[in-house]
Formats: sequence, structure tokens, C-alpha cells
Amino acid sequence: MKDIGIIPNWHKKNTTLVVNNIKYFFEQRNIPIQIASSTDADFYSTESLADQLNSWCGKLKIIIVVGGDGTILRVGRDLASWDVPILGINLGQKGFLAEIEVEKMERFLQYIATDQYSTQERIMLEARLQRKDEELGYYLAFNDIVIARGPFSRNIKVDALVNDDFMESYSGDGIIVATPTGSTAYSLAAGGPIINPTMDLFVITPICPHSLYNRSVIINGTDTMELKVDSRQVKVVLTVDGQVRFALEDNDKIALCRAKEKVKMVCFHDYSFYRLLHQKLKA
Repeated sequence: MKDIGIIPNWHKKNTTLVVNNIKYFFEQRNIPIQIASSTDADFYSTESLADQLNSWCGKLKIIIVVGGDGTILRVGRDLASWDVPILGINLGQKGFLAEIEVEKMERFLQYIATDQYSTQERIMLEARLQRKDEELGYYLAFNDIVIARGPFSRNIKVDALVNDDFMESYSGDGIIVATPTGSTAYSLAAGGPIINPTMDLFVITPICPHSLYNRSVIINGTDTMELKVDSRQVKVVLTVDGQVRFALEDNDKIALCRAKEKVKMVCFHDYSFYRLLHQKLKA
């Protein structure tokens, strides 16, 4: 029998109380669990959670993440290769990923204990950063890849190619390439559409474009993209899920495509993305 893994964000308020309640629930039913301490899973470390928790690999049937959406983004991104379903208990604010609120937690833990759940796959973005002939970085994004200007209020230009065909030259504060999961994050704030997270596509949304139109473009999940940066001596930053950052230079290129890894999310028989959307947006 495989264990249930619990990965808390110990920096969140009330984490200890919630984790103790989860622990008591499963211990009362003789269901084996593993709980990551603050040193086992250090969210401030640059080391991948897969490396920090390598002794857990292959031993879990499900991972319960106690935190907010940012915590789930990190867990999903780092542990996608484990192919283990993730359930989020929300200790943050308006969570689209951590959808289970603490006060309703016990009902859903009962579903887990009795195997009354299914899984839902979410696609991710793969990004490769190239400078001249050298590959400087490889990244996975659960939410989005963002190219944006630094602290100075000057335009940058990003040329976008899709399947090697020139599509648009974006002049403004930058550009967001979001997964369906990420469509309710930064892309939404920048005017992008809300997309059902199970769809196989990506959305390109400009940030404060210097133009007379501001429209997102949706591309197929099988499409490939290349973004070329014209920084014009302005600081430009590549950001992955709002958590990983890298300083860009003139003529840097970012090659994007759908990652082979997917994130599995736990869902229940009464799950509805549209009901969740209504609840979160009215909150």
C-alpha cells in the first residue's frame, strides 16, 4: 500500500493546525502518511523538490499540498515527473489550484480515504533559453512564461514566431505565454481570456502594449513558439510561474513548446470548473 504524502508550506499561517488535523484523520483510519518537514521541503531553496524529497519517489499514491496556489505551482512543476496526483488545501487567498477550503477539508479527505476521486491532467510549457549558440537554461512552467521589462518605464520589443512563421512584434511592457491553468493568473490580469484548464492550447497576452489594440492570441498545444528579445538597453527579465527569474539580453531567444510532462490534479465527482470559477471570481 502506497503512502499519502503531505507537503505543507510551513510559512503559511495555521499550517501546523491543518497538518495535525490531516495527520489525525489518516492515522485514525490506519492509512500510512509521509509529512515533509520545513527542512525536507524548503520552498526557499533553489534545489528541486524532487531532489529534496527523492526518498519519496515511487512510494506515494497521492500528494496533499497545504498552502496556496504558489505552493502548488512549485510542487506541480518540480514533481511532475513522479506522475502522482496532487490535491491542494487552500491556506492562501483566491486559489484556483488549491481549491479545497480548510473548513470543508474533512469531506474531501474522506473521499481520498475511500478512493472516491479521479484525476485531471494539466499541460505545462517547456522553455529553452538561447544566447547566441549557447543554451543557458531549461525551464518548466505550470502557469506561464513571462518576458517583461525591469524597473524602468521604457518599452521593450518581443518578436513572436509560431511554427517558424512570424506572427507579431510586441512593443510594450512585455508578453505572457500562459497554459490553460495559468489563464486565471497574470494573463487574466492583463486582459487575457479564461480557459478551461483541461484544454490543449496556450494563450499569448501582451502586457500594456504600445498599440491601438490589446488582444490575446490562442495557439494550439502542438504549436511551437520562439520569442526574440529586443531590450534596447532596458533591463528585461524572464519569469517562470512568477517564481524563477533570469535576466535577459538583446537578441536572446526563448523556444517554447508543450512539455512532455503533465501535472495530475485530484478532482471529485461534484467538481465543476465553471462553478469554481463563479465562486472564486465573486469572492
